[in-house]
Amino acid sequence: MADLDATLAEILGPRGWLSGSEADSYRRDWLDRYGAEPLGVARPASTDEVSRLLAACRVAGAAVVPQGGNTGLCGASVCGRAGGVILSLARMTAIGDVDGAGGSVEVEAGVVLDRLHQTLGSSGLIFPMHLGAEGSAQIGGLIGTNAGGSHAARYGMMQDLVLGLEVVLADGSVWNGLRGVQKDNAGYQLRRLFCGAEGTLGIVTKAVLRLHPAPKGRATALLCLASADALVAFGARLRSEAGEFVNGLEFFCDLGLDLVLKNLDGIDFPLESRAPFYLLVELTASSAKVPLDEILEEVLTAGMEEGLVTDGALAQSEAQRLAFWRLREEQPEGQRLEGTQLKHDISVPPGKLARFIAEAAPLCEAILPGVRLNPFGHLGDGNVHYNLSPAAGAPDFAGHGQRFAVELGRLASELGGSFAAEHGLGRAKIALANALRGAVERDLMGRIKAAIDPAGILNPGVIVDPVLARQNVS
Repeated sequence: MADLDATLAEILGPRGWLSGSEADSYRRDWLDRYGAEPLGVARPASTDEVSRLLAACRVAGAAVVPQGGNTGLCGASVCGRAGGVILSLARMTAIGDVDGAGGSVEVEAGVVLDRLHQTLGSSGLIFPMHLGAEGSAQIGGLIGTNAGGSHAARYGMMQDLVLGLEVVLADGSVWNGLRGVQKDNAGYQLRRLFCGAEGTLGIVTKAVLRLHPAPKGRATALLCLASADALVAFGARLRSEAGEFVNGLEFFCDLGLDLVLKNLDGIDFPLESRAPFYLLVELTASSAKVPLDEILEEVLTAGMEEGLVTDGALAQSEAQRLAFWRLREEQPEGQRLEGTQLKHDISVPPGKLARFIAEAAPLCEAILPGVRLNPFGHLGDGNVHYNLSPAAGAPDFAGHGQRFAVELGRLASELGGSFAAEHGLGRAKIALANALRGAVERDLMGRIKAAIDPAGILNPGVIVDPVLARQNVS
């Protein structure tokens, strides 16, 4: 490995190769659960440097772990065993000219999401991906994890926003698929193969991203809902009455509200009454002539008459709109500040969300009496972050963490959903995938990994069980 250290230092230069204490800030994942000591951190400045780096690592048999903003929750962006190379694309930050007619832009993988939003600015176009970590999340990481975010129900996940990719493969060869067209059926949809692969099949270096018209009209409301059933019923009514305008359908529960108000400063609850659930609704349109306030008021009135909505308010200013959104966006932080927690990233068909919430509660209570349940997430696509806090006064979950994950994942699977909605598998959920997904599906993944990365140097131990990958190579 001393030879590889010298080789990478020569390829990347002093700014591009960090070792020793310089690599410390890259070593651990965001939740501080994973991270073996790396050989060093590679910070290439071009696709050519990525190519030469991967070729050298393959010859040396060294693992390569891509790392974006390191905000993932499943441990995929750090080394699983000592001696690997962490590959950061933070120096590759070019943003090309916006194609207004085609609605696209070419970017390098190290571009931070919030910077892309700012760059698009007054162009009249937006990149409609929004999430809590957008100030640090990089485009390459968002592609690698197939990120979802708050507007996935309307615009799709990351795979739906990627038109083309440039990817460096494990042997250093470069696939140039930077085609900025929506229709390209010349064979397998390779760009989608790398979306959600978490760096196990190749290193994304550039992407052509799909843009959408910026909204010129907006209406936002915060609502109290009587139950999870009411939440689902009202969401269905809203989609039927204003489906093409629905930009956000974000829900949280009363416990989550309590944690935010208790643990964060500068946040107030603007409604007169409390409820079991709350729904943040936002409608947008690319024309200012669409009467969004009237449309939203009509649906809210109907929801109140039916007893689904018990209280609510429409945002009267941009400041109030942002305050409404903050109540939802600070849900993870409010719970983190409360102390120990378990995170579960679940999705079910939206119509079965209330059933999942109803059946998950007694299931969790049976495992650990008094455990505090904090479901929140994206009503429009059925994604619920089913997060747990210990019973009041208890220090932890008494060793039941894996049992919670298996039982909640099994319930989601039985309802036709997934135990890994938008956070991916990483290192944290391989055992769960092996237990809850069929042998044929897992074997297919192992075959794909073995075919594209036969030496197994790209993020080993992520997504695919290493034993399964080795079996498919042999």
